[in-house]
Amino acid sequence: MKKLITVTICFLTILCARLAHTEFQYGGYYNNFFTTIDSPLSDTSMMGVVVNRLRLNLSYAATESLSFAIAYDFSPRIQDPLLFTESPIAVGIASSRYRVADFDSLLYPDDDEQVGSVGIYHNLDRASVQISTDYADISIGRDAIAWGSARIINPTDVVAPFNYDQLDTEDRVGVDAVRVRIPIGVLGEIDTGYIFGTDFDFNKSAIYLRTQFNTLETDYSFGLIEYQNDLLFGLDIARGIGGTGFWCEMSYVLTELFDDIDSKDNYIRTSVGLDYSFGGETYTFVEYHYNGAGTGKPDNYLDNLNHSAYTRGGVYLLGVHYLAPGLTHQLTPLTSISGQMLFNLTDLSTWIAPQFAYNIAEDIHLSVGGFISIGKSLENDDPTQFQSEFGSYPNLFFTSFRVYF
Repeated sequence: MKKLITVTICFLTILCARLAHTEFQYGGYYNNFFTTIDSPLSDTSMMGVVVNRLRLNLSYAATESLSFAIAYDFSPRIQDPLLFTESPIAVGIASSRYRVADFDSLLYPDDDEQVGSVGIYHNLDRASVQISTDYADISIGRDAIAWGSARIINPTDVVAPFNYDQLDTEDRVGVDAVRVRIPIGVLGEIDTGYIFGTDFDFNKSAIYLRTQFNTLETDYSFGLIEYQNDLLFGLDIARGIGGTGFWCEMSYVLTELFDDIDSKDNYIRTSVGLDYSFGGETYTFVEYHYNGAGTGKPDNYLDNLNHSAYTRGGVYLLGVHYLAPGLTHQLTPLTSISGQMLFNLTDLSTWIAPQFAYNIAEDIHLSVGGFISIGKSLENDDPTQFQSEFGSYPNLFFTSFRVYF
């Protein structure tokens, strides 16, 4: 079955290429991540992971108002067999809960074969029809949906959010949806849609309505999202204050609203921040995040993972209060250094992410970086006994090589 799907995708790709003319466009990229993982457990040796990803993007404009898009990822990996089922990092092809049906992402080895150190993954990440009219833009099929103006943690982005340690953030994972966007004025918009879950199950799906408008040089966005029986009210404000950018993104989630249960798990999440650019060469920002679904006691971190925020709401941080500063400096036209920090203000642990980037050529990029964890380590070397959040995470170092075409 897997071979048949692969052959079919290759056939469709070749067929589209033969139809190429001015309305047909193709592109994509190849990237490679070599990652070293240093576990916080003293009896665990360092592990290496090599992830390759080849992505092909195809689009075809049949008319001015009708177009088609498709994107396919092919990803061979070399890594410790344990990482195929219990990966501690977010790298490679991510999965989505919001797909009606999908083929098995693992092409090799087969289910009945023993897992070794080599795996081959694939992902049909885009497959959509775009319809443009004088009154609305309509998208049907598999596409990316993301919201929020915050730089590090987006409280309103619950469909397919990135984690802080996501290495490959080139493309948001695609979801199956029907989406309608209606322009209002010059900068306003009404955005509504239905995001399908497995087998069109309503209890695994999401429906949303968002409005966006600009007044008094300020962008406002209000959202209402029902997902898997939780209801999210979202607010997003962004504007400039002098030469400084400001944003405030927040959400309030009512859990199990339609299950006739008096839930006490309702929660608020908020991200507030400022950014500033010094002469176009140095960019800085700082963001505060409040995670109402978290807990201030490290002893309760793992127990709290049963909260619906973690099982359905895309939340991954375990604490309550966070500070996230960041800086990027252009050393030369081809090189830059950057650094970010995610600081748990309660248990005083820190996740530092330095990176050096070099543009070898216009479409060839090389970077080196890591995610360094600082804080109290696991008590008695027990993975269930947290003394701090980030002190219990592995250190991670990587190189990234990207070629665009």
